[in-house]
Amino acid sequence: MHILSLAFNSILNRKLTLALTVLSISLSIMLLLGVERLRNDARESFANTISGTDLIVGARGGPTQLLLYSVFRIGDPTNNVSWKSYEDIRNKQHVAWTIPLSLGDSHRGFRVLGTNLDYFRHYQYTGNQSLEFAEGDPFSNIYDAVIGADVAEGLQYSIGQEIILAHGTGEVSFIKHDNKPFRIVGILQKTGTPVDRTVHVSLEGIEAIHRGWNNGSAKTGRHVNADTLPINLQPKTLTAFLIGLKSRVVTFRMQRIINDYPEEPLLAVLPGAALQGLWDMMAIGQHALFIISALVVLVGISGMATAILTSLNERRREMAVLRSVGAKPRHVFVLFVGESGLIMAIAALIGVSALYAVQLIARPIIQTKLGLFLPIHPPSSHELMLLSAACAAGMLAGLIPAYRAYRYSLADGMCIRL
Repeated sequence: MHILSLAFNSILNRKLTLALTVLSISLSIMLLLGVERLRNDARESFANTISGTDLIVGARGGPTQLLLYSVFRIGDPTNNVSWKSYEDIRNKQHVAWTIPLSLGDSHRGFRVLGTNLDYFRHYQYTGNQSLEFAEGDPFSNIYDAVIGADVAEGLQYSIGQEIILAHGTGEVSFIKHDNKPFRIVGILQKTGTPVDRTVHVSLEGIEAIHRGWNNGSAKTGRHVNADTLPINLQPKTLTAFLIGLKSRVVTFRMQRIINDYPEEPLLAVLPGAALQGLWDMMAIGQHALFIISALVVLVGISGMATAILTSLNERRREMAVLRSVGAKPRHVFVLFVGESGLIMAIAALIGVSALYAVQLIARPIIQTKLGLFLPIHPPSSHELMLLSAACAAGMLAGLIPAYRAYRYSLADGMCIRL
């Protein structure tokens, strides 16, 4: 303890010199833990987005692309699924329930999802949790809308307000369906999933606002009055749909039936398998980021060792004084190793604190822009292991200047005895 106290006082005497070293190491530790936390929390957030769904069905394409646009509202589909095919698959004997999904519109940067009441009955997230309402009820009329928690909070919306949907999924749209506004009738409880950033309307509402439109513009060059639309508003196509089966034993059989569907090219994917494929595709990038972060930490540690080494000549008088009052060479050795350990401990503390500060600032931005919910939690066992490894590496690097100090102190001690 006396050696550690002496090492701490020595650091304080050279605080300006070591401040930049501590800063560089703390930033590198923050980067290392930040990359690792973002990777793990993002994976958990993606995995918690959908639960209890056996198959996701869409137009033939890539399974990852289907998962991203149907569940995470990222990207756009290459084609749609006909309503006839949807009804045929929905009526098969092994199918317990289906949730139709129609995408392609937005509201002030938030995606609009056309669906039916089965969405509120059967959609589940994070361990089979069902959707719940914070206020209001599901839509019951054509021009009713149910909004997610982030939409309500970000745009300061409440029950009864009217909103205008826009054509396309961009944040800025010059084509709006302003001939008939939708009225907010429900606000969902926060889920920490893309549901929070979605405006939900009925399939009939989606069909109604697009009647009289052709290729993204009104056929007549003006908006059609929605009140004069025909009663039959059954959609002709869907973007995708979710399937829940009566028994998971038939999952692969049902997947094969849909993938070989003769009427049109369809693709059925298992959510878990598609999600694993997404992470496998991103694995190289994740490993590369982790390696780069680890190298940055090593660069910071080498800078610390260099800073201590360059100060050895200036500190020979200090070591000579210590030897003159009875310190042995091994005490000087432990002193320098202790300095390295204290520098790493201080840098680790600052790095972890900076990580939490950045996470507090960035979390709402990431959730708003990407729909990813990144929880703030204490360091995991894996993160503590990384911190311990970084501190151990710092102490190992401190052995080099400690050995040099040991040699200097031994030679200076002999001079003192002479």
